Amino acid sequence: MTTSRCLSALLVAVSLTVAVSAAFTADQVAAESAKANALFEGFFDESVERSPMTMTQLGMKKDYDKWDDFSEERAIDNLRLGVAQLAELKRTVNFEALDDQTKVSYRMFVSQAEQAIEGWRWRNHNYPLNQMYGIHSMVPSFLIAFHTIENVAEAQAYTARLKAIPALFDQAIAAVKAAEAKGIVPPKFVFPIVLEACRSVIAGAPFDLSDKKSALWDDVEKKFAGIKDADERVKAELKSFARAALVDSVQPAYEKLIAVLEAQEKIATTDDGAWKFPHGAEYYDFTLRNFTTTNLTAKEIHAIGLREVARIHAEMTAIKDRVGFTGTLQEFFVHMRESPQYYYPNTPEGKQAYLDRATGFINAMKARLPEFFGILPKAPLELRKVEPFREEGSAAAFYEQPAPDGSRPGVYYVNTFEMKGLPIYEMESLAYHEAIPGHHMQIAIAQELEGIPRFRKFGGNTAYVEGWALYTELFPKEFGFFTDPYMDFGRLSSELLRAARLVVDTGIHAQKWTREQTMDWMRANSPFPERDIFTETNRYIVNPGQACSYKIGMLKILELRELAKKELGEKFSLRAYHDVVLKDGAVPLDILEENVRAWIARTKQ
Repeated sequence: MTTSRCLSALLVAVSLTVAVSAAFTADQVAAESAKANALFEGFFDESVERSPMTMTQLGMKKDYDKWDDFSEERAIDNLRLGVAQLAELKRTVNFEALDDQTKVSYRMFVSQAEQAIEGWRWRNHNYPLNQMYGIHSMVPSFLIAFHTIENVAEAQAYTARLKAIPALFDQAIAAVKAAEAKGIVPPKFVFPIVLEACRSVIAGAPFDLSDKKSALWDDVEKKFAGIKDADERVKAELKSFARAALVDSVQPAYEKLIAVLEAQEKIATTDDGAWKFPHGAEYYDFTLRNFTTTNLTAKEIHAIGLREVARIHAEMTAIKDRVGFTGTLQEFFVHMRESPQYYYPNTPEGKQAYLDRATGFINAMKARLPEFFGILPKAPLELRKVEPFREEGSAAAFYEQPAPDGSRPGVYYVNTFEMKGLPIYEMESLAYHEAIPGHHMQIAIAQELEGIPRFRKFGGNTAYVEGWALYTELFPKEFGFFTDPYMDFGRLSSELLRAARLVVDTGIHAQKWTREQTMDWMRANSPFPERDIFTETNRYIVNPGQACSYKIGMLKILELRELAKKELGEKFSLRAYHDVVLKDGAVPLDILEENVRAWIARTKQ
């Protein structure tokens, strides 16, 4: 049977549903729920078994010498598997006979599977290599962050992965050419940034004669030194094999990738939005539904953004007046953006001072977490600088989740490449967003939840995950944090960024705003440093729709909190509300609303 006929048959099977009965006994509900959860666990295992990189991220050492298969053939096979899993679930499980928690799992699995099937049409509507993500930056960051080494076998697996990079990059090149065949080429500004990132990976020893070590060689030296079952002679031999793999495999792979990028740069244009893609408007609608988990249109999201920007401007104006600045709000933006007292110097001492103070904010929040949460994460948290090979194109800060087995902590990364991108007044809100009570709190708790299938523990959606993190910048204000008016201005500045994203993301991809027009709007309406305006605008261009999820998610969490306050009155507990939001992991916003409304009804009784 051909691939298309096979997929068609499976899609027909997906439409089948089982008959439902009016009522079920407790034993029937338990049995049907157990059957469904066994399926979910089996589906998860099937997916993980096909991804050596996911296994490594989960702390598993199976296929430790391999990369994922990113070929078109594997993509078709993955789609076939997803369609088959969805069909099996609908064919064998009676939704009406499930307990409430398993019904949530069922709905989430179906939603994610159907989204993946719908997304197959758009599989080439992206830029496989860009300044935010791509195989070129993923490979070194993955090896450094996730491939731990304790013994000889794990060191040999590391070297095997180095040797396999040329084949991996050939798959990336095939994806680049497939997108190009559809007329999808990154805008011209992307290429210098990506090319520099590629060149930085193969700069330094052992790739050249400079005294500086490359990031990968530095990683090899540090990790191989800790091998427990080898003497110094064996360690030296293993290092020599890794060094040879870097020079003979990794360097040529990057050089080939660089040549492909240099050739594509010559045909790139300055058109920036998804509107330029084939069926670009439909594609952008899909991304908005995907990222926000709502049916809001680009026009509606743009209008929400403008309203939120106006509200935040009014609150910023009040702070401006409070600190005695006599100019306009736009002049205050320029003052905050350009005055050196709001930035640490771009020196090793200045960078360390930022990290030290950010650690202080995290520790102060950590001490008060029991006031706001009944559920607390067990996984530890670390703060680290972004590595040199990816700092130029990276965001100002981001988070990487811990290993579920405790072998790797959650990490709050700060990009100290250019300290003008890290205003002091945004430090407090940034720490809460990326660390606690933001991403680390939510993601670590989700991984540690019991009684839900693993696809929910390790999955999620951007609207919930980022909406929660943005919400956690706000609620501490109500409990004595952000006492410094400039830090409070920074909190508003952070919220303003997310509101502005609604405006400019839809502006770029639905209204044909140019890159220059977008940056001009950001300068006029925000205090963001020039580097932030540059990197954020570039980010929105290469990842349509994603930036809209933050504010939409936050607004829903706030809306539901205010609904609970109104309905429950004196019975309302913020601590209990937070636990309700966190106890089921990263659910879509419609399911979150159902959960909160059910909690309100129970609490009223």
